[in-house]
Order: sequence, then structure tokens, then C-alpha cells
Amino acid sequence: MNIIRIDEDFQRWEELLELVLSSFAHMNDRIDPPSSALKLTPTTLADKARSEIAYAAMEGDALCGCVFLRPEEACLYVGKLAIAPDAQGRGIGRRLLAVSEEVARSHSLPSLRLETRIELVENHDVFIRWGFEKTAENAHPGFTRTTSIEMRKPVPA
Repeated sequence: MNIIRIDEDFQRWEELLELVLSSFAHMNDRIDPPSSALKLTPTTLADKARSEIAYAAMEGDALCGCVFLRPEEACLYVGKLAIAPDAQGRGIGRRLLAVSEEVARSHSLPSLRLETRIELVENHDVFIRWGFEKTAENAHPGFTRTTSIEMRKPVPA
């Protein structure tokens, strides 16, 4: 497996969108409000990659994972961490997280931050195993109940 930076030469936006949507499909009937991934298009995904720091995991010529990173004031936000359903459980997420930590260090950011939906307790468990801790509960606009939790992981220097 190879991790590559998604840059101006990347042209596989339809395939990347399909990867994200298939990775997130299991949550479609479980979360409210619906995932922001459902609003992505190849064009908006390309725009996202230009405004953030994006990486793809490749096995040969096949896209099998991705992550989008955004430096914030005191942390690196980890978003759209997606692993192809048939590639899950093979350490791809951990590899993308390791790259995320390298990016955080290169930006002198002391931690990673992510958000995960309240209903997805199996994701919470994975992130806890990967060293994240719950730091906040949040509600999407228009909701009075908790819809997501925020988790952080310190990045060793």
C-alpha cells in the first residue's frame, strides 16, 4: 500500500467520491442529520482537496482510502477519513492517521481533532483504540440533542 498526496495532478475525483460514499454508506439510515458526504460532488471534492491537505491510500492502482486534513488554531482537523468497505481492517486507517500526525507535527500542532456522529459507537471505539479521547458533545444547527462528539488525540513531538 502507498499513501499519496492528492495534488493538482490528481484526476480521479469520481472514483474518490465513490470511495467516500461507499465508506460512509453504512451510516445513511442511522444518523440524523444526513452526512455531509451526501452533498459532495466530484467538483466540490476537488475544491475541498485544494483548500485542505488530502491524502489517498493506494493498493496498486486502486484507491482504497483517503483523509482530508485542515490546520486549525491548536490542532489538525481530521475529516472524511474513508476506507473502502472491502479494504477495512487492514491497517489503512492507521496508516492515514500516521500521515495525519506527521502533518500535525510539520505545522507545529499538538493534537488531532475529529468529529464522529453520536450514533456510531463502533467508530467511537475504533478512535479510542487509536488514542483519541472524547472532548465535547455537539449539536448540528437546528438540533437540540447531541448529534456528534468531538475527539482529540495528542501528537507526540
